[in-house]
Amino acid sequence: MEQINNKKGLKKKLLDYCIEHEAAAIKQLQEAIDDVQKQSNEYGAPKDRYDPFRTKMMRQRDMFAQQQAKANMVMNTLLKISLDSVYEKVEFGALVVTNKQNLFISAGIGKIEIEGETYFAISPVVPIYKALEGKKVGDEVVFNGMKIIIREIV
Repeated sequence: MEQINNKKGLKKKLLDYCIEHEAAAIKQLQEAIDDVQKQSNEYGAPKDRYDPFRTKMMRQRDMFAQQQAKANMVMNTLLKISLDSVYEKVEFGALVVTNKQNLFISAGIGKIEIEGETYFAISPVVPIYKALEGKKVGDEVVFNGMKIIIREIV
């Protein structure tokens, strides 16, 4: 029972890290949007109909806004993960320990170091997830020539 609670605590740390990571990205993008808008406003009225500086600023603002919308979608996805759910197969929200690596099926955040261990927060659309999807503890999968054995699912 204690080991299960430790694993749930670990999973909470992973989820918290992912949420903090996305929140920081959203904040940074908002700051970039605000900065570009401020530059555009300080520049003054358009000089002519085809003002290249203003056009460049608006394109940058739109690009940052699109990136922020994607980051908000990732955040909403992370907030759907329940720490109380019990996972018996590889699926969204599960922490999967294999003989090769530790995977947190959540969002494409990447490498996370916690308590001296390396974990990879991956999206459920990446090929490794597709290979592992629905598998249970003890199942083996060959992915890119590597034999992956599922040791634990939390």
